[in-house]
Amino acid sequence: MLKNKNQVIYLSVAASLITLAMKFAAYYLTNSVGLLSDAAESIVNLVAAVLAASFLAYASRPADLTHTYGHDKAEYFSSGVEGTLIIFAAAGIVYSATRRILQPVPLQNLNLGLVVALAASAVNFVVARIMLVSAKKHDSITLEADARHLLTDVWTSVGVVAGLAVVAITGWTVLDPLIAYVVAANIVLSGLDLLRRSSRGLMDHALPAQEIQIIKNILQNHSDKILHHHNLRTRKSGPQRFIDFHVLVAGDTTVQAAHDLCEIIEQEIEKELSSTQVNIHVEPFEDQTSWDAVPGLRK
Repeated sequence: MLKNKNQVIYLSVAASLITLAMKFAAYYLTNSVGLLSDAAESIVNLVAAVLAASFLAYASRPADLTHTYGHDKAEYFSSGVEGTLIIFAAAGIVYSATRRILQPVPLQNLNLGLVVALAASAVNFVVARIMLVSAKKHDSITLEADARHLLTDVWTSVGVVAGLAVVAITGWTVLDPLIAYVVAANIVLSGLDLLRRSSRGLMDHALPAQEIQIIKNILQNHSDKILHHHNLRTRKSGPQRFIDFHVLVAGDTTVQAAHDLCEIIEQEIEKELSSTQVNIHVEPFEDQTSWDAVPGLRK
């Protein structure tokens, strides 16, 4: 098993190069615009994998004086660029398919071409599965985006091959550009999803509801010492989660006791949610100003 994210993304680059050559060979053998569209998506795969490698290298840099929260958000730029490239690839596919409808061209050597295309899909499938396992392990949206893009490519290729198999049997060559249109639509949906997720990360979208509930449950478990909590804020930067909130404790609680309580809460949260930085603001329950953090919330 590959040990780090960079090794996995290099595997993706290698797979993209191999499948790109195989799919263009399939197109050369058959003259199918459906296979050409499939090969065009492989170009996007290659460019995206190279970009992902660059962004991952930057995102792995430690925090410094000018980036005190680290460089993890670079991963969102990677997935955003990949989503944009996917949509441009879809536009190119539509253009090629439309030309083929207006100027039909007979297909040839379909059997051999389809075998080559399926072999390329098998390569992508194996690499995508490896990347998904690594994406879950490292909580990396860049690896997940690249993996899901490869899987989209796999199912796209399977659909193209199935459609061209029908063309080989029936001789209905008009199916070839129609298949390309379906491929383009599928690619656009994939690209839009990546853009949506990237924008959420860049805009500091809150953690998922189930993760926020985990935090609330942990705080509730300490209700004997935490008399109230509010102003819970969460966000995610790459794999890193940032959580902060206010807890109100009895005014006579010592600094040491409050510190120990915060340490326990932080450890419990970090146990449930990986790669987490927790910031807790402790305030006395009896002080009126402790209730000013959230407008309208008063004792």
